Amino acid sequence: MYRLSSVFFVIVLIVLSACQKKQLGQAEIPENYIQQVKAWKQDRIESLKSPTGWLRLDGMFWLNEGVNSFGSGEDLDIQFPDETIPEKAGTIVFENGRVTMNVADGVKITHEGEPVTDIVLFDGENEETPHVVHENLEWFIIKRGELVGIRLFNKNNEQADQFSGFESYPIEEKWNRRALFIPNPEGTTMSIINVLGQEMEVASPGVLEFKIDGEIYTLDAIDSDDDMFIIVGDQTNKTETYQAGRYMYVDNPEEGSQYTNIDFNKTYNPPCAFNVFTTCQLPPLQNRLEVAITAGEKRPENWQGLHD
Repeated sequence: MYRLSSVFFVIVLIVLSACQKKQLGQAEIPENYIQQVKAWKQDRIESLKSPTGWLRLDGMFWLNEGVNSFGSGEDLDIQFPDETIPEKAGTIVFENGRVTMNVADGVKITHEGEPVTDIVLFDGENEETPHVVHENLEWFIIKRGELVGIRLFNKNNEQADQFSGFESYPIEEKWNRRALFIPNPEGTTMSIINVLGQEMEVASPGVLEFKIDGEIYTLDAIDSDDDMFIIVGDQTNKTETYQAGRYMYVDNPEEGSQYTNIDFNKTYNPPCAFNVFTTCQLPPLQNRLEVAITAGEKRPENWQGLHD
């Protein structure tokens, strides 16, 4: 009797699994779907062109322990672009995990519209760091592992002003796929490597299972508060899309559901595809798909990025 019960249980699991897989395929498409994707594309363009959008990133400077001189002059520890700031603008002191900026006499640098002579740019703990501004320049502190540095944006960028979007594949409904969300045990992490070669562990809420042309594929998700972040590689990376993969967000399943949608029409280029001053994360091995995802943004042209 026990053996029969075990066999019955296995059969039930197989049937349930088969039923779930039958529900995979193209997602249900709303009537205004094309307009929704176009609106998403326009929002992305505006975000990239914003004063601190990725298109206007103009420098990344890792700090040395101690005093770092900065300005546009030569022989400084941190050299901002020519003629964007006085030759000697001040010093940035990195000590005991804290970063403090001291402004030279006669140089106007502001925080939230008010001039500053000295300011703590990073207290060693809080990820949200103050932004400071000098004319067209805006900068703040970033931390990547043991590295601490300045991320510099320049609003004076004609190429960014004229940007109207990266070339992309035509929007096709078939690339909006229904996916089964398979949750991970609480506390599960996955290993991610960035373009600096740094390895980090990030929280992974679960795995997304979906079908393309009858074949089942999976993607490991990264927790992103209200949704899931996906770093994906596919066969188009060899020819038409960014060599190091692309990014996308996926909604969490609604309460009481195991399903969500993966819309590959919203797959987009990471910043390192078009800017060298970045620290992009790369697709983990399990997210490098043996299929061509002919949807979303293509490899940027006429932009300098980090390439394999």
